Amino acid sequence: MEYELGVIGGGNMAEAILGAAVRSGFLSAEKIVAADPTAARREKLANELGITCVETNDAPAGCPRVLLAVKPQVMGDMLDTDAKHIRDDALVISIAAGLSTAFFDGKLAGRGRIVRVMPNTPLLVGQGASAVCAGPRATKDDLAWTRNLLTCGGGLSVEVDEKLMDAVTCVSGSGPAYFFYLIEAMVQAGVNEGLTSATALQLATQTCAGAAKLLAETGEGPADLRRRVTSPGGTTQRAVETLDAGGVKDKIIAALRACADRSRELGA
Repeated sequence: MEYELGVIGGGNMAEAILGAAVRSGFLSAEKIVAADPTAARREKLANELGITCVETNDAPAGCPRVLLAVKPQVMGDMLDTDAKHIRDDALVISIAAGLSTAFFDGKLAGRGRIVRVMPNTPLLVGQGASAVCAGPRATKDDLAWTRNLLTCGGGLSVEVDEKLMDAVTCVSGSGPAYFFYLIEAMVQAGVNEGLTSATALQLATQTCAGAAKLLAETGEGPADLRRRVTSPGGTTQRAVETLDAGGVKDKIIAALRACADRSRELGA
């Protein structure tokens, strides 16, 4: 069997990317081989997506396109062992936060055409936001194929300079977690005011989904849309004033800076 895409690491992000690729028809399941050391993950991916799953990395590493999806903290050790299996002419795609294309070029001893990606988990439902940047030897076709992989189920992919990838990590890579954090707080507030958790979750989820669609489709900025909701002296103004008094916006900005700093630390 000649596989088209090999995947090393079968975690949640790899599952999101592969799920979109298979369900959209961008890649057939028979053309994908994925390696993961955990039997439960291999069984899950094989059963749900129909792809070939193996325990060791040599088969996926030898494919013409290789997606590296292990955690940044173990990427170096993995490549020290398995880089020898990667072909000189392979497209090598990394989704590891913080690790530069120069890091991979060094580990691969100058082999492969390297593309760095920062995706996010909404890829699983066709609404991912991803950024890509070209590394050594990567071609326009490599970038186009990678962006097609990331958007085959829907969503957005942009190309940026590599120096901006830490900023992408803090805005969109980790962004879904901030959104879910907000939803948790909205639901708890609703429960505190007497709603059931199920009703509060339904209302908060639809409210955020609708607000995101409004922002995407009207072309208006978030500050303008917020002002349209905030009637002088009204309920929303009281809520926004409370957020401002607590320095919430500054704390959010500081949290994203901490995320970007951690991304830079991982690449150091």
